[in-house]
Amino acid sequence: MKNYIKGTFFRLIYRSDQNYIVGLFKVKETNDIDMEDYIDDIVTFTGYFHELTLDEKYIFYGNLVDNNKYGFQYNVKEYERVMPEEKDAIIAFLSGDLFKGVGEKTATSIVETLGNDTLSLIEENYQNLLLVPNMKEAKAKQIHDTLSKYNESYNIIIELNKIGFSIRDSMKIYNTYKHITMSVIYDNIYNLMYDVQDINFSKIEAVRKNLNIDDNDQRRIGASIIYSMRNICFQKGDTYLYFDEVYNYVCKFLNNEIDISMFDDILNILQNEGHIVIEEDRYFLKEYFTAENNISNMIYYLINKKDYNYKNFDKDIDALEFHFNVKYNNKQKLAIKNAILKNFSIITGSPGTGKTTIIKAIVELYRKINGYTFDELQKRLVLLAPTGRASKKMSESCLYPAYTIHRFLKWNKEDNSFIINELNKSDVNFVIVDEVSMIDTILLDNLLKGLTKNAKIVFIGDYNQLESVSPGKILKDLIDSDMINVTYLTDIYRQGENSYISMLAKEIKEDDLSENFLVKKDDYSFIKCENNIKEAIKNVCEKAIEKSYTSSDIQVLAPMYKGENGIDNLNKELQSVFNKDVGQNYLINKDVIFRENDKILQLENDIDNNVFNGDIGYITSIKDNTLYISFDKMVVKYTPKDFDKIKHAYAISIHKAQGSEFKIVILPVCFSYKMMLYKKLIYTGVTRAKDNLTIIGDERAFIYSIRNNNYYERKTMLKDRLISLINE
Repeated sequence: MKNYIKGTFFRLIYRSDQNYIVGLFKVKETNDIDMEDYIDDIVTFTGYFHELTLDEKYIFYGNLVDNNKYGFQYNVKEYERVMPEEKDAIIAFLSGDLFKGVGEKTATSIVETLGNDTLSLIEENYQNLLLVPNMKEAKAKQIHDTLSKYNESYNIIIELNKIGFSIRDSMKIYNTYKHITMSVIYDNIYNLMYDVQDINFSKIEAVRKNLNIDDNDQRRIGASIIYSMRNICFQKGDTYLYFDEVYNYVCKFLNNEIDISMFDDILNILQNEGHIVIEEDRYFLKEYFTAENNISNMIYYLINKKDYNYKNFDKDIDALEFHFNVKYNNKQKLAIKNAILKNFSIITGSPGTGKTTIIKAIVELYRKINGYTFDELQKRLVLLAPTGRASKKMSESCLYPAYTIHRFLKWNKEDNSFIINELNKSDVNFVIVDEVSMIDTILLDNLLKGLTKNAKIVFIGDYNQLESVSPGKILKDLIDSDMINVTYLTDIYRQGENSYISMLAKEIKEDDLSENFLVKKDDYSFIKCENNIKEAIKNVCEKAIEKSYTSSDIQVLAPMYKGENGIDNLNKELQSVFNKDVGQNYLINKDVIFRENDKILQLENDIDNNVFNGDIGYITSIKDNTLYISFDKMVVKYTPKDFDKIKHAYAISIHKAQGSEFKIVILPVCFSYKMMLYKKLIYTGVTRAKDNLTIIGDERAFIYSIRNNNYYERKTMLKDRLISLINE
């Protein structure tokens, strides 16, 4: 028999958005030896609960644990509500908040009429309540329906829990389907993958045997196809796949050689159900197929829309140069002009080519043309970027508010939806988006759906940088289509004329690496090191610290997380360099030690706290198993359930650094990273350095990476769809 405690919910201490509860429980009965000392006493409990009502009786199934921070707690795995049986308890229950309009007098009359079986009689038939003096039929139905609904939700949660879902997941499932929950489960439990946030194939696999679903069930194979297609697309960045790719992955994933004919039939069923789209020999998840079509249609409409009639550009550009005390080159002037004239245009160039200077000019020129005040302008023109760091840099450089795309669209993390959407569009007239190479297909689709067809759009990005983490190659596809107005910026302004960083970036981009990369420069060093790369990195960091640079100035960028020279290992080493253990408070999570003053990287978007994927902050204090992390003076609280959202940031991936710049960049390059050594990655890492770049490692590995253009070319259809529209 499972260990339990029986008693009363005494007090609520904490409840999270996901219904994780910490509370106090008065124990009246138990079968657990460890809990006998708590009979007639109060114990702290924790767990996920669908619903708990103060002063009600429950049975909690679980075990007593000794928490290092909080002492003894009862960890609840399952629970049952104890329905009141005694007369006074039933009266208190019926006259409580659950039953609207039923006071103590009415409740007493009901119990005196129906006796100790009152609750079962009410649920059995509302007409039993009509035996109560002065009871109206409408009131009887209301009481019956309230009790039935209350019991139904609880019973379904318990049923899901018995199948094998956690209480937390059971609540999500019930809140999605309500009274039809169990019919959905028994009809096709794999539908939960499509409808319920965080319920994936793996979670369903863990419980399917309890529903007698065998290995070759077509519903299971169909779900595994969708799950596999999502994995492949995310791993490779593709928006479509070929039959063999999907078939081989699914067979390996399920460890089952599936009949090809049956597999093909299931693919057709999935298409009929609207989960995938089969187009010639290409297999799309429905969301990617729809997104690429939406994007191509919107952009095609904008590029064919009549240009703005603008005749005073030369005069206005002179005024802008005087206003900003700057001289634009011809390509910069063309970029500014096209941004105003065209309804959709792209500006591309390496870091330091003046993209920020151009954004400032476009914003001011648009304001002047329309005669807007600054407040009016903010309602009409918006600056956007894919990440928090990129939007912050954009805002600081342009002296104009900038937002992440998620924040602009008012992202709801609970159901991964956007409040600004095709049914509730933004009324902005002009949208400038920076770091477009980082934007994936689904995010761009959502952005365009949230804009009206009257909006003017300018995309800005570096064609040679890495593509988005998620599927798509938006900037490359749009430029390669040759259908978009594109301005190419080439002149470098960021570093001085003697800067080698910009020269090296140019050589990498043009596949023309000279031997100068081994020669020390004022802003650049290559440290040859085939072994002990970690020690070499630490030495460079220590010398920089001696020159009064801080951890916020210095950023180590590495291609991989795992391995001897991987990011995870480097962070452990660098913590001792930048934040020595001098008695600060600390907290251990798994094998990671978090100390006060540690440099921290945010891994997920958290719009509620205005913290986004890629943001870097510092731990200001650690109290009661909680981290307090400052992001630009805004402090965010992280409890243990949030610890997977952060990592140390002394070393970060080149992908995470995209859209950012740092005074000093240290870039390790060695053959232990070989699978990740290719030109776009190294180019992106090099161009993150603002004042100084140090490359540490094997010069042969560096040369190999620059010459390696054979990185995986993502399979997408955005370019082809744009071209096909013009040929229709």
